[in-house]
Amino acid sequence: MQKDWKSILTKEEFFVCRKKGTEPAFSGNYDKFYEDGTYYCKCCENQLFNSSTKFDSGSGWPSFTSPIKKENITSIEDHSHGMTRVEVQCSKCDCHLGHVFDDGPRPANKRYCINSLSLSFKKS
Repeated sequence: MQKDWKSILTKEEFFVCRKKGTEPAFSGNYDKFYEDGTYYCKCCENQLFNSSTKFDSGSGWPSFTSPIKKENITSIEDHSHGMTRVEVQCSKCDCHLGHVFDDGPRPANKRYCINSLSLSFKKS
């Protein structure tokens, strides 16, 4: 999927989604947002997360316990910034979403820490 992302996305969205940037903590539209619905990839509208899996991690980014479907997200080992993490991307268009950590709520213990700028939302 090749698109002219710079003409589609804002400068900030392009930085996060296509250049693997990170929005500042507590700045995103979806950090303290709890309406019922579905979160989609900002770039290609791939279904990513259901609001029923969203929780307040206190991290400053929207956090989810699991994706809608595992195959909708790709996990990649990330060694940037002098640490080892697991980056998550949209499996359809490779949009950078954020990272997944093993410190989420039970039973899965997963925290998908996602940039609001990587997401769009549709109410149920």
